[in-house]
Amino acid sequence: MTIKEIAKLAQVSSAAVSRYMNGGYVSEEKKERIRAVIEETGYRPSVQARTLRTKRACLVGVIVPKINSESISRITEGIGQVLSERAYQMLLTITDNDPSKELEYMDLFESYPVDGIILVGTVLSGAHKEKLKKCRVPIVVIGQQTNEVSCIYHDDYGAAKELAEQIGKEMSGRIAYIGVTRADKAAGAAREDGFRDGLRAVGRELEEGCLRRASFTMESGYEQACDLLRLESDIDIISCATDTIAAGVIEAIAQLSPQRSIQVTGFGDNQFLKAVTGGIRTVHFGYQTSGVKGARLLLDMVESGKTLTTEIKLGYELL
Repeated sequence: MTIKEIAKLAQVSSAAVSRYMNGGYVSEEKKERIRAVIEETGYRPSVQARTLRTKRACLVGVIVPKINSESISRITEGIGQVLSERAYQMLLTITDNDPSKELEYMDLFESYPVDGIILVGTVLSGAHKEKLKKCRVPIVVIGQQTNEVSCIYHDDYGAAKELAEQIGKEMSGRIAYIGVTRADKAAGAAREDGFRDGLRAVGRELEEGCLRRASFTMESGYEQACDLLRLESDIDIISCATDTIAAGVIEAIAQLSPQRSIQVTGFGDNQFLKAVTGGIRTVHFGYQTSGVKGARLLLDMVESGKTLTTEIKLGYELL
């Protein structure tokens, strides 16, 4: 099938189909008709032909910390959706939460080469910032705020603050917090600081003996909760930096304090945890939206040849 045939079925011009394929402007009405025809026919544009025409590889390198994470899978799904619509392919690499591997993969993608890079960021060290500034291809960071390149991130501080204010007002018992490394400015520092400030706003404080830090795993959440409950047996609320950590905390409570009603909160709106527990108080972020917006931002830079730095902060919903 050709572009002319797609245009005929969608009742638009060939130029409109071409603009759609290349990320140019097409009215919403025409865009929907073209998309519907492409889905119905299973049309896939020739990457080789497009590469010769545009002098681009039609490849985007995507760097993620892990793949067995619902939040990361949502982000990746959003990225993939946009890349597919605009006839690009994804090269996906996984760092296993090792920030040094992020630097290695950025070097690898630069030399591959790809048309652009999306980094789902964790720890942005000084070396990261230097690399971002010197990167030879357009790059977008998702999940962390940075001044070096365009970025899409969430209001981690605001969400944690509002969550803590609610908890502090509604419950009079002792409150604990299990966070992650503060080197992660979003999930670590911003969420912990927001939580502390939210408690202070309602006249409460997070006691230092009630603070723990885990890695981004259920096992680590379980270990830290066990330590916490053995030393601070009268805890009434355990708030966690991620839903994955919260799952481990729930397991620890079931083993060590099954007779007590300890409330657990998290971040991420994990659907599996919701299905198993019936739902805990958590924060919903538009992870798929961040992937969509990040991919669109990157491809707009790739195709326009302009690298205007853009910063987008997304909101949240308390559940």
